[in-house]
Amino acid sequence: MDVDGTEGIVYNQKQSVYTKYKRGRNRGKMDKLTLQAMAKINLGLDVVRRREDGYHEVKMVMQTVKLHDRLTFEKRKEDMLRMESSMKELPSDGSNLILRAASLLKEEFGIREGLFVRLEKQIPVAAGMAGGSTDAAATLVAVNRMFGLGLSEDQLRERAVKIGADVPYCIGGGTALSEGIGEILTPLPAAPACFVIVARPPVHVSTKWVYQNLRLEEVKEHPDIDGMVESIREGELSGVIKRLSNVLETVTVPSYPVIAQIKDFLMKNGAAGALMSGSGPTVFALFEDRERAERALEELQQTGMAQQACLTAFSDETCVEEALLQ
Repeated sequence: MDVDGTEGIVYNQKQSVYTKYKRGRNRGKMDKLTLQAMAKINLGLDVVRRREDGYHEVKMVMQTVKLHDRLTFEKRKEDMLRMESSMKELPSDGSNLILRAASLLKEEFGIREGLFVRLEKQIPVAAGMAGGSTDAAATLVAVNRMFGLGLSEDQLRERAVKIGADVPYCIGGGTALSEGIGEILTPLPAAPACFVIVARPPVHVSTKWVYQNLRLEEVKEHPDIDGMVESIREGELSGVIKRLSNVLETVTVPSYPVIAQIKDFLMKNGAAGALMSGSGPTVFALFEDRERAERALEELQQTGMAQQACLTAFSDETCVEEALLQ
């Protein structure tokens, strides 16, 4: 199935910036770099238990999609960190994951040069798509590349977990089984190709609130994550669709019925399967036919149920250098 070209994103000769860096480790440092940082969805999400320290152990299948933010990194002679964003409401202080990621590597390696970051935001914010995490991952990759730090992908992931649970996954992206609190990653073969509608309703959902209100003892049926992994290994899209499941819907959907309404609408308009991503509120739907997906997206946009909606597709990596896509 040819899924290139969705949302104007065409990948003809895909190569991650990280892979290119490994092949040219001894090259000169860079002064400017532009990366596309891809969003993620959860094809399956189960919560195994709540630990004594308050964290929840999960078992989930993560999948990168081509919907992306665009980050341009430029060196500065003065020792500073500064960023601008197309979304003015994003924080630009120490709570910003981009600045935290850059600061982490600057401090560890004693980097005395500065960095300016320009963020063009397209991934929905606080929507269960790891928008902040993928931007942080792209920043780690960029600083590693631009300042010639020579860190391996595993070494980047070791540092990424200090920023957030989803950031290690976002270093490489693709299709992966995620366990523990999200830091134990098992790469999987690329998931079977399909078309994906991503729709964010006009509601805000707190991840902390969702996990605080999750009653695991009341969950009667858990997602079949092992079965989904097997379907992915066998290249069976039907098996993946059959097992789409997110245990966090037991909390979010009753409080935000628009999530179920969007799912139902997309299923009635040709989707093979639909699910809430992460802790929500974003919904995604999988289609095997592009024309059907395009019609469903047009119909959805006319309903007003989604504040933001687009057609995209799976990607096999997260951080991609724009120069390699020309």
